[in-house]
Amino acid sequence: MTVLVDTSVWSLALRRRSRSLSAEEELVRDELAELIREGRAQMIGPVRQEVMSGIRSRSQYEHLRQDLRAFEDPRLGVEDYEEAALASNHCRAAGVSGSTVDFLICSVALRRNWTVFTMDKDFERYARHLPLRLHQPRPGSGLGARDSGLGARRIAD
Repeated sequence: MTVLVDTSVWSLALRRRSRSLSAEEELVRDELAELIREGRAQMIGPVRQEVMSGIRSRSQYEHLRQDLRAFEDPRLGVEDYEEAALASNHCRAAGVSGSTVDFLICSVALRRNWTVFTMDKDFERYARHLPLRLHQPRPGSGLGARDSGLGARRIAD
């Protein structure tokens, strides 16, 4: 099954130093590496923009840009944005608010029957009100981000 990876996971894997990761964060990083190896990791444009924002060095930005070009954005249509607004309205009526990007992620995953891989606890709240499925790391899921093809240029290392 395809997994839509949220900014929180990409940022952890690409921008954090390995030695500063907790055991849980290492598991998340390794799971992303495994999803990449399996060809199951997906990214959408707004997540790409969030991951690439705030990079201070032009050379680091260019390295990251090239690494992320390995992931083609799925084509988003009017229905994705309409469904995102509907999801937002539904959650808001239940007292749960979120960002437009979060609800776009929910919409894309729901419309395509994908799971969402995130460290953002807001998605647990959305999943209480939407038929959203969250991807969980598999224990011992991989050998680390270095083996995914992205680790060689991790920004923080």
